[in-house]
Amino acid sequence: MNIPQDLKYTKDHEWVKIDGDIATVGITDFAQGELGDIVYVEVETLDETIVKDEVFGTVEAVKTVSDLFMPLSGEVIEFNEGLEEEPEVVNEDPYQEGWIIKIKLSNADEANDLLDADAYKTHIDG
Repeated sequence: MNIPQDLKYTKDHEWVKIDGDIATVGITDFAQGELGDIVYVEVETLDETIVKDEVFGTVEAVKTVSDLFMPLSGEVIEFNEGLEEEPEVVNEDPYQEGWIIKIKLSNADEANDLLDADAYKTHIDG
């Protein structure tokens, strides 16, 4: 299982890459593996400011639909439109081409509550 050291993680299996006041968000390799073949990614919160832990979208797999939770408070400024045509990219490359949204952070201090790679691995290993 791939858990890059340079990212932060949530207990809900989202990953976060922070660059200044912009955060890129996707779902982890573990999450996409648990979901199976992803057939649709929906984000209807573009240009909205969303509070940490609120739902910002959904991922639909062959057998289930899963909510996506905001890892940090902020405005959803970009959606990976490539996922509309090729949602399976989330399965194939969850940490690069399979990113889902970009957020303009409203409270960067919330990042202190995210898990590092080792803590996330401990979380999923139970």
